[in-house]
Amino acid sequence: MAQREPVKKVGVGVIAAAAIAGLTIAVAPAPSALAQAPAQCNQFPQLREDAQQKALAVRNAITRHAERKEICALVTRFYAVESGVVKFLEENKTWCGIPDQAITAAKANHEQTLKFRTAACTDAPAAKPRAPSLSDAISTPSVDTSTNTKTGHGTLDSLTGNPLAK
Repeated sequence: MAQREPVKKVGVGVIAAAAIAGLTIAVAPAPSALAQAPAQCNQFPQLREDAQQKALAVRNAITRHAERKEICALVTRFYAVESGVVKFLEENKTWCGIPDQAITAAKANHEQTLKFRTAACTDAPAAKPRAPSLSDAISTPSVDTSTNTKTGHGTLDSLTGNPLAK
């Protein structure tokens, strides 16, 4: 059974939550604006819904501590969908009446997603080998046994052996 590599917990839930919240709050035009907007503006709710579903899938995978490869695949899919949302917002800014703050927030969320994707898709660094201790350097056994102790040379040794050992 393969060992799972833990994903860095530096803002992982925060990034996924920000991605979901950013697409919902900062980018969503008012419902009345969609009713009066040109036809291409009616594509946004579908793009937003798709991005929210992908972000939710990433969040659920993180919550259940999925393997790194699975999280990487999900984040990559979310990043691609989010790229489409940002592109849509930039291209239809004038037609759909999208405020500059919403585009700025979407780009900031997209940059955070890129950082998270980089962290999730790179292999975890190998554990550093521990430095040798003094006993490793001297290479002495850690426990005294009858094979590694000498008798007949100590203060308490007599001609017949150590009186304390009897």
